Amino acid sequence: MRTLLRARMDTRTSNEAVKDGTMAKMIEEVVQQLEPEAAYFTALDGGRSCLIVFDMKDPSQMPGICEKFFLTAEAEVELHPVMNLDDLKKGLAALS
Repeated sequence: MRTLLRARMDTRTSNEAVKDGTMAKMIEEVVQQLEPEAAYFTALDGGRSCLIVFDMKDPSQMPGICEKFFLTAEAEVELHPVMNLDDLKKGLAALS
């Protein structure tokens, strides 16, 4: 299932992770693990954040994904099922 991961990292904790190199390592590991359709890095709500769209094959992936953000950056993590335009068209066509 196409999934949007939104992670907003704690500033103090992520500052330390940036300084000691663990942030770059963690992000690289997550990107390699998820093989995302898209990955964006920005500031949201005043903090370091990332938005990653990937295929969640099984809900059992959630701990392995989220814990990296929790442990490295004390992040607030959200996972949302999302659709692209083709998915939306297919869903709407099924309604008629």
